[in-house]
Amino acid sequence: MASLDTSLLHSASTSMMSSPLRIFFKDAGRVFKLDELGVEIMSIALPAALALMADPVASLIDTAFIGHIGPTELAAVGVAIAVFNQASKIAIFPVVSVTTSFVAEEDAASKLSSADLENVERNEFFSEDSEMKELISHNGHDEQLQASSSFSDTNTVAFGHRKRIPSASSALIIGGILGLLQTIFLVLGAKPILNYMGVTNDSPMMTPAFQYLTLRSLGAPAVLLSLAMQGVFRGFKDTKTPLYATVAGDVINIFLDPIFIFFLRLGVSGAAIAHVISQYLIAVILLWRLLQQVDILPPGIKDLQFSRFLKNGFLLLLRVIAATFCVTLAASMAAREGSVPMAAFQICLQIWLASSLLADGLAVAGQAVLASAFARNDHTRAISSASRVLQWGMILGLVLCVVLGTGLQYASRLFTKDAEVLQLIHTGIPFVALTQPINALAFVFDGVNYGASDFAYSAYSMILVAIVSIACLVVLSSSYGFAGIWIALTIYMSLRMFAGFWRYLLTGVKLGRVKVEST
Repeated sequence: MASLDTSLLHSASTSMMSSPLRIFFKDAGRVFKLDELGVEIMSIALPAALALMADPVASLIDTAFIGHIGPTELAAVGVAIAVFNQASKIAIFPVVSVTTSFVAEEDAASKLSSADLENVERNEFFSEDSEMKELISHNGHDEQLQASSSFSDTNTVAFGHRKRIPSASSALIIGGILGLLQTIFLVLGAKPILNYMGVTNDSPMMTPAFQYLTLRSLGAPAVLLSLAMQGVFRGFKDTKTPLYATVAGDVINIFLDPIFIFFLRLGVSGAAIAHVISQYLIAVILLWRLLQQVDILPPGIKDLQFSRFLKNGFLLLLRVIAATFCVTLAASMAAREGSVPMAAFQICLQIWLASSLLADGLAVAGQAVLASAFARNDHTRAISSASRVLQWGMILGLVLCVVLGTGLQYASRLFTKDAEVLQLIHTGIPFVALTQPINALAFVFDGVNYGASDFAYSAYSMILVAIVSIACLVVLSSSYGFAGIWIALTIYMSLRMFAGFWRYLLTGVKLGRVKVEST
């Protein structure tokens, strides 16, 4: 017994670096085994990744068709897509991430007995002076847990086979309002925004960019509502429903694109119209499925808990603005280089984002499983799930690096046959491929932090990363042009990964100590 105590004390006093690294490689020999945890993570991650890729894939489809119209149109659409994505992510991403955590907590709390809830509330794991408090964040995971438990017996109840989840109702209202505001903002401000992006009024890119942006903006309410509902389904650990809906939308988009672009001769306007139709189809399917599971009408305004969304959503809003501004600024720098560099950048960027979002599926799975584990006070499962998604993220990044590094040389001709554009694409391929392991770990670390409701660190660290990255973009793009932009984006993702890893080093020690104390 004495030797055991000595061993535990030794483990608890291990250095900051070694303890987190032990957790990082926890059960690494089982990484390819689909045990109970592995099956749960994979059942969430795979459909989530495919659903997350739906919009980038749809943009790739538009890019492929528009690329055969001409490099000017391709460059114009690239700028318009960058603007639309920036606005959409700023408007809804904080709501989606917060909704996933809140719904997972509320759904988990609804399945606990009253005695279990009292144990969770009183447990030392969530006490004021517990070291785990830092991991769960000063931002209020314990506050969220208390809120979850308070309505578990009243608000989160079954209505036949439907449940009442206050966060689901809040997400739909916020998503709908933000969608309408985004449409108004982009339609009225399209030209000034495009001017800011480097597309001048006398540029040949202005007309097609303006047409695409204003028409696609009409689909913003559908896009934001769909994303809000995806956040709800992720909280239920159901990522298959969003996948089926997005696949249906993408199939319609693929079918309508050539009809509107070439047969009806609508050009870039046709691509935008096809995209908008597909987004409204996705929204209708998701709403239909959600109404079968959730009673979205809250008993009162106070049950919507807008204060929880605003408090945590504002932190993630800061993060999203910082993160997306870097990518949007990169697109702006490419547009200032001319239509050929912008066309090449658009193709590389869409492939870069689409492939990287496979890792975001793991992040979604990690967030949902961790939030549920914290709500149940199951810190052992939290440790195991964090380790597993990080290990899978590393492997996925390496696989994507090899696939893109070898395949893009040939696949690039699917998007354009312009020799100058192809030459620049080949310059960007090494950056697109070699950053995949970095991107994968950066996304997965985000999911781990969101699962622990560590929104404050996620926001403030991203602001610092963005400041450094913006400076690199300005300096490197002016010195090295197209290659400089991709060097700066590589620095940006590397800093994001380091910020996530640094937080994991700090909180990993606390996870390790909690585990030791519970042994």
